[in-house]
Amino acid sequence: MASCPTAFLCNHAATAAPWSSSRTGTRRSFCRRSSVKATINAKLDQKTSLQYNKLGDSDLVISEITLGTMTFGEQNTEKEAHEILSYAFENGINALDTAEAYPIPMKKETQGSTDRFISSWLKSQPRDKVILATKVAGYSEMMSHLRDNATVLRVDAANIKESVEKSLKRLGTDYIDLIQIHWPDRYVPLFGVYSYDFSKWRPSVPFVEQLKAFQELIDDGKVRYIGVSNETSYGVMEFVHAAKVEGLPKDRHLPPKKLQHWLTGLFSTGWWISYWKVHRYQFRSCKKGRLNLFPGYMERYNKSVAREATIKYIETAKKHGLTPVQLALGFARDRPFVTSSIVGATSVNQLKEDIDAFLLTERPLPPEVVADIEDIFKRYKDPTIL
Repeated sequence: MASCPTAFLCNHAATAAPWSSSRTGTRRSFCRRSSVKATINAKLDQKTSLQYNKLGDSDLVISEITLGTMTFGEQNTEKEAHEILSYAFENGINALDTAEAYPIPMKKETQGSTDRFISSWLKSQPRDKVILATKVAGYSEMMSHLRDNATVLRVDAANIKESVEKSLKRLGTDYIDLIQIHWPDRYVPLFGVYSYDFSKWRPSVPFVEQLKAFQELIDDGKVRYIGVSNETSYGVMEFVHAAKVEGLPKDRHLPPKKLQHWLTGLFSTGWWISYWKVHRYQFRSCKKGRLNLFPGYMERYNKSVAREATIKYIETAKKHGLTPVQLALGFARDRPFVTSSIVGATSVNQLKEDIDAFLLTERPLPPEVVADIEDIFKRYKDPTIL
């Protein structure tokens, strides 16, 4: 499943934009909630439809689940991907999240497969019913294969433009609803690194230059909204400030990373790692789990107290008559600052369980359940660094 914190920045649209009512198209994004609700709260034994939340003051109304797709092309075949996509949209999900670097783990041999699988499915869908989000890769010395002539990836105008053009071609569409910077151009400790190493500081592409590059794509009708992913609170606010000063695409509700990190920590360890823990260590049946398939991948979950924390969350779920999935997704669903939770699945059955967790788990979670979650969180604020 996808669990990177994401914030959404701007919207500008040309008069004859490809997503206008005279053509097919819509646009979406996912990580911060406003007060708009589309359905009545679900009760414990009452199945309803997913809820939809307005993204800030934009015109975007997005399902409370966004489908993550980063397993398509690695853990999932094209046929399986189509089945998962169809089930998702038949059951109320209206947004999907991909990236130019997908599938995960990132490899030259499989890069772009996720987009191509989505593209072949999109051909049979009304484009205006699908909110399509993708990402431009950040700084990288190991992924030069993403560009035609590059030794190092940067988030400058040339890289952004090439990335978007190639994404449009792979996805088989003439516009992207939401484009995000997958991770920053400047040095930031990421993906399991928690301490800032001053020796790794490097000159970076100015925030204004990045915004201006996206503005050109917005003006050309190729992008509707922009956002950032795996970003710090400093980075988010610098983008907002630069946009305000320069009159560029502006903030559309940007949650600080620390707020999102709390969610992501529970969402990742409480759901993904919990489920991995349940199957791998209790039933020994999760042979297709990412941590089994790709030894060494995300070692921070193996070499930390994440397992210990996971056991506590599983015990809490059991205490309250919930599954680990219901506990984690119910908690993520109820956060007031989250517009939509990105949920990935490698099978239709897994996705069904995820959607059902949103629909059938008491909304909001009872105070006593939240209190127990808070108690665990006080002891394991970020278990992967302990």
